[in-house]
Amino acid sequence: QVQVVESGGGLVQPGGSLRLSCAASGINFKLYRMGWYRQAPGKERELVASIISIGSTNYADSVKDRFTISRDNARSTMSLQMNSLKPEDTAVYYCRAGLPWGTTEYWGQGTQVTVSS
Repeated sequence: QVQVVESGGGLVQPGGSLRLSCAASGINFKLYRMGWYRQAPGKERELVASIISIGSTNYADSVKDRFTISRDNARSTMSLQMNSLKPEDTAVYYCRAGLPWGTTEYWGQGTQVTVSS
């Protein structure tokens, strides 16, 4: 059974930091492109950052130089270090595991990040 589980969300003040984690099981983790997505109220889900097995990364322009994505293939985990958080970063953050070919993908249940004073 495949499981993708996020953790680490919460409430933080503007300018603060949070670290999100994603743990996957039941898949051959190193084959999967891993990504963080977010969805704010009334908005569509958007890609925040992604990382492939060898470590190449991709970031949304809005988070470049503030967020860092990483993965540990041995532990089947992925993380997102978020610094200099802004109120507009408030959203539910989702972890996605997707094969680079075909349509196989798995999503976590999401974790709330709220940036507010």
